[in-house]
Amino acid sequence: MDTSLSPSAIIFAGCFTGSLWLAARNYARNRRVVNPNGLPLPPGPKGYPIIGNLFDLPIHKPWLAYSEMQKKHGDLVYLKVFGQGFLILGSLERTNDLFEKRSSNYSDRIHSPLILDLMEWGYNHALLPYGTWWRRHRRTFHDYFHPNIVGIYKPVQLNTARKLLKNLLEAPQNFDRWIPYAAGSNIMEITYGIKPSLEDPYAHRAEEALVGIADMGTPGRYLVEMFPIMKYIPAWFPGASWRRKAEYYRDINRDVCYLPWNLVKDQTKSGSAPPSVAATLIEKLPEADAPDRQDEERIAMHTCAVSFIGGADTSISAIRTFFMAMCLFPEVQRKAQAELDSVLDGRLPEFDDRPSLPYINAIVKENMRWQLVLPLALYHMATEDDEYDGYYVPKGTLIAGNAWSILHDPKIYRDPEDFNPERYLKPDGQLNREVRDPTSAFGFGRRICPGRFFADNFLFIIIAHTLAVFDVKPGLDEFGNEIKFKPDVTGGLVSQPLTFPCRIIPRSQTAIKLIQNADITG
Repeated sequence: MDTSLSPSAIIFAGCFTGSLWLAARNYARNRRVVNPNGLPLPPGPKGYPIIGNLFDLPIHKPWLAYSEMQKKHGDLVYLKVFGQGFLILGSLERTNDLFEKRSSNYSDRIHSPLILDLMEWGYNHALLPYGTWWRRHRRTFHDYFHPNIVGIYKPVQLNTARKLLKNLLEAPQNFDRWIPYAAGSNIMEITYGIKPSLEDPYAHRAEEALVGIADMGTPGRYLVEMFPIMKYIPAWFPGASWRRKAEYYRDINRDVCYLPWNLVKDQTKSGSAPPSVAATLIEKLPEADAPDRQDEERIAMHTCAVSFIGGADTSISAIRTFFMAMCLFPEVQRKAQAELDSVLDGRLPEFDDRPSLPYINAIVKENMRWQLVLPLALYHMATEDDEYDGYYVPKGTLIAGNAWSILHDPKIYRDPEDFNPERYLKPDGQLNREVRDPTSAFGFGRRICPGRFFADNFLFIIIAHTLAVFDVKPGLDEFGNEIKFKPDVTGGLVSQPLTFPCRIIPRSQTAIKLIQNADITG
């Protein structure tokens, strides 16, 4: 019998052995880390030598797994995998302590060889390590999306909401296509001045890029994150399917970044560029021979790419969540429609109506709390060793706020699994400012999402328009009965509601005429 190993098997065995050696060395080095006061690490499940908590590190819906661990270990849960520490913060008090009060030490990101080097997600400042390059990106983004400027985008958002109504009226069965189209066209027009078609190639490339980050962005899922040397493994190598996937998504990311940017550059040169963030940034660039031209253009291009891809993804998830909630909680829908009818008096809503619509505002808040786009916020990284609440937090520890557990804490939100906007209202029906706002849905500290004000405006106008003219109900089975379903979401880095049966029905003939007669451009 031939017992010889093939060359590929020998190479694979060598890499595996090398990985174990690197893990052992990393483990031994971490054991020698100076801990001057001899403090314990934060509590967490007991691990094994070398591999640590490899089998405890959750991949699918990690926010739920960590919430279960918190029941046993408290609101600080520590795991270690191949020497890499992970600290999960399960309460707002913990996130405030580290991400707010000690932000100088807890605002960094790990340099991901998979996400940044192989997939080339470096245009997304949310993933960049803390430092000057990140600050320059963040500052540029803030210039176009801070709370005092996002109002200039309201006409586009209003027009997008009314186009969505028209599409839902004409083909309600395609609502799961109309939602991504509305979210993508809204941010694409604002960012690049492009009014895309339903089959727009830019939008499709962006969707693919988001699939990639959701698939490959969960920490601990791929060994290359633990052993960066593995990024040099060639794509043809046996077992390197992750490398081939990374290269596929790299090409998509390049298209997302460069194709619409170069289009607007050409339009700007010819004087045909419509108003947009990209056009404004291009006009402000230094001269072509200026020493900082290359860096400034990269930052401007990256700002547009992350505006487009980030704005579309979060909006799609939030709007789908709203439709799912309306199917499951019809009483909420009836109360919202009663408020809209009393305020609008037979017309479509405007942004100026928002102060008069506290129940709709409460739905916006509850929508962000109930099913989060990022249930487990992106990991921060400890820049230096630290001592916190009697525990030792080693330098390089990855720390995440479990936004899901924070926003589903029954001590703060009674019956947290219910979609209940009234938790944000006073007995007189006005917003109760004393109830904890679901800001944790947007992240923490210096890394909180700077596009949250833009997203809030868009979600409000979509919700108000939809409920003003449509009833949203569960789909029907073959016998004409409403299909009962439970809310469920995808389990990767970015959470999206899974497909659910939904009917969208005009409330009346008057509602149909309102949609048909709406002033819509494009």
